[in-house]
Formats: sequence, C-alpha cells, structure tokens
Amino acid sequence: MIEAELKARVLAPEAVMRQLDERATARVEVYQDTYYDRPDGSLGEAGEELRVRTVHGADGTRNVLTFKGAAVDEASGSKPESESSVEDAEATHAILRGLGYVPIIAFEKRCRNYDLEERGRRMLATLVRVPEIDGTFLEIETLVDDHEVTAALDDVRAVLAGLDIGPECLTQELYTDAVATQRGS
Repeated sequence: MIEAELKARVLAPEAVMRQLDERATARVEVYQDTYYDRPDGSLGEAGEELRVRTVHGADGTRNVLTFKGAAVDEASGSKPESESSVEDAEATHAILRGLGYVPIIAFEKRCRNYDLEERGRRMLATLVRVPEIDGTFLEIETLVDDHEVTAALDDVRAVLAGLDIGPECLTQELYTDAVATQRGS
C-alpha cells in the first residue's frame, strides 16, 4: 500500500484544531520515534525509512515497526509503507541492531490524531508538534493502491483547502532532517 500523504505548516493551529474537533474525536498521543539505517547510510540515500515507534496515549502504549520505500510521487513524497505492531520495543531495537542496522536519530512527536471519512476515503489527520523544531504541522494521509495515488492526493488537497490550508503551506521537509539540523548533526 502507498501512504498518500501531504504535510503542511499550520499558521493557525487553534482554528484548525477546532475544525478537526468538529469532524472527529481527537486521540492525543506522544510518539517516541527511532530511525535506523545501514552503517553506510544506504537506506537514507535511497529515500527509504526504517523506524521503531512507541506510542503513548490514553489507551496505553503500543509499538510499531515501519518500513517506508522510496517516494512514488516526488511532489508529495508519498511512499509505500509496511507497518506491523510489535509487542516489545526494546527487543525490536535489539533485533535491528543485531541485524546490523544503526540508530541514526530519535526524537519525540506530540500528536493529535483524527480518524476521518472524507471524500469517500478513510483518512488520518494529525496535528504535530516536535518540541525541538518550531511550528505546528498537519499531516493528512490515506492508504491506497499504486494506481490511486494521484486521485487520493487530490482528495487530501481538498480536505486541506477545507481547513483553509493552501498549497503555499505544503512542505516536504522531514522531521528527521529538521531535528538533525537543530541538533547541529
């Protein structure tokens, strides 16, 4: 499946949050993300991502292992995504290190997630704050087959427009890059 996703800088986060609160119930969660690469950096060079995420929320804690392939849509950065729940985050970290992967960056994301049904699609809208970088971001994503990416991104753009977020606010900047820049890495 392809994660058809657009990310935007949000200029009026409270207004966007109010609009999203009218559409769905928010799940407030804190993500602890650790990204891995091969020692030669070849995953990153290929535009691929390998991540272990621990999610802390009102319903407890869960762990997710994610692999994202190279972008299939350059304008949005949308990527194929494979994801699986894992029971033990520490064991997953140990397995990845044992297989030769090295942690390249770890950071926290504070998220307010909304499960939406928009334009005939299940979507996830997430308001994001990363304590180490300035600003609030909105990610809207939907999982689709390869042939649906363009139409899905059009639907995501329409949802963003309905939240008064125009194309000038879109960004492809990766949180990993922004955090690394802040840390001077």
